[in-house]
Amino acid sequence: MEKSVYVREMFASIAPRYDATNRLLTGGVDERWRRRAVRELAPPSGGRVLDLCCGTGDLTFHLLRKDPSLHVVGLDFCAPMLDGAKARALKEAPGADVQFVEGDALALPFEDGSFEGAIMGFSMRNVVDIVATLREARRVLRPGTRFVNLDVSKAPNPFFRRAFDLYFYNVVPLVGGLVGGSKSAYRYLPNSLTNFPNADELAARFSEAGFNGVRYLRMGGGAIAIHVGSA
Repeated sequence: MEKSVYVREMFASIAPRYDATNRLLTGGVDERWRRRAVRELAPPSGGRVLDLCCGTGDLTFHLLRKDPSLHVVGLDFCAPMLDGAKARALKEAPGADVQFVEGDALALPFEDGSFEGAIMGFSMRNVVDIVATLREARRVLRPGTRFVNLDVSKAPNPFFRRAFDLYFYNVVPLVGGLVGGSKSAYRYLPNSLTNFPNADELAARFSEAGFNGVRYLRMGGGAIAIHVGSA
């Protein structure tokens, strides 16, 4: 099965329990990482921001809590995830200027320079072509604005990396299968890190895609990375 089709169907299967499972697996620390990613994006007040591969809207709602004046568009290719985001919006962001769009990160349905910021959380590992995805993100940004990517990374410290791998590749599939409702999905999600670029390599992909001033910061002992690039 083509990767994009598999990933869409996999996320559709875990959409109803996705948020609760994430909070359980990270002890809620993932919310702290998202808040930091939003701070790194630093969009202008009243700006139009794209949440790429938004899922159920975690980063979308962090953006709106940080600055209710933002106009946020969340895009994802998984309809059940978007259904969850729309349901959350009614409770968490009533009256906010937020829109959820079904679409492909490799072929964004937006004109060049449509946004003053773009952000992506825990999804770059799932795309078919990282550089093509980054080029599309850069295309829809106005010059000088930022794209921020938050994702799992490979910890440089061998001892911490060994401990993290033990948790990520063993505990996550077990607990995720029980709580999230799909053992295969929570086996795939950790395994998606195996061939994913490390932090330095992903920064190089940003540069290859045309971003300027590329930098990254590590969190969670280096197992989490936030990459920042300017269009």
